Amino acid sequence: MKELFQHTAITDGLTVRVAVNFLPEQSRIEAGKWFWVYHIRIENGTDRTLQLMTRHWRITDGNGEVSTVEGEGVVGEQPMLQPGASHDYVSGCPLSTPHGSMEGHYTFRRGDGSLFQTLIPFFPLAAPATAG
Repeated sequence: MKELFQHTAITDGLTVRVAVNFLPEQSRIEAGKWFWVYHIRIENGTDRTLQLMTRHWRITDGNGEVSTVEGEGVVGEQPMLQPGASHDYVSGCPLSTPHGSMEGHYTFRRGDGSLFQTLIPFFPLAAPATAG
């Protein structure tokens, strides 16, 4: 699993794994646009059914400029995770610099209606030196 997902965070039995790749074919370096795709796997290691309600991202570019992205669910879904289940999704991040980073948290709802946050691990966004 470590070979596929380079970054991992575990919070109260929920594991969030991230694999990130630079996409030169989606980037327009001559126009100052770099693009990464990231694959997230969320694994429910608890004995409760959990629903992913919201996401919160902190995206930092190579100049130290920070932007936040918040919203319901992930890629248009608010998945339910049964005990032992996992949910995968893929999304992307454009930057105006060849380097940056992402990190954040998800808010989940338990069956009793209570909410809790789980960490999304910090991961770097780094284009190869040949890409700008």
